[in-house]
Amino acid sequence: MVYITRRERFTAAHKLYRPEWSDEQNKAVFGGCSNPNWHGHNYVLWVTVKGKVNPELGYVMNLKDLSSLLKEKVIDKLDHKNLNLDVDFLHGVMTSTENVAVAIWNQIAAPVAALGVQLHSVKIQETENNFAEYFGE
Repeated sequence: MVYITRRERFTAAHKLYRPEWSDEQNKAVFGGCSNPNWHGHNYVLWVTVKGKVNPELGYVMNLKDLSSLLKEKVIDKLDHKNLNLDVDFLHGVMTSTENVAVAIWNQIAAPVAALGVQLHSVKIQETENNFAEYFGE
């Protein structure tokens, strides 16, 4: 089994908050991430797929196909958007890095399988020091 990874980038705003909580409680739990006026990140996304090397082609899959899929299913929906308000597959979801990774997995698992490979992981880096990685478990 060979693992290959495609990196993509997107910029988006969000805030962590529970609407049923007061502003004070949200700030106490989520700190500056609950800013009522939102805040943004320059996210880096890594999607890793796995499969067998096609002996005729010499690779697991054409990464251009994976890039096109990610652009259509993820990047075009997230880039320069408000994750809490603008993204169909994140409606009603707390937009933590962890939850965004899971939501992206759910967006792309079936289309990736249709390309003849298996989705292995979705990794999102939110800041220089923070990232989440999901393996579909």
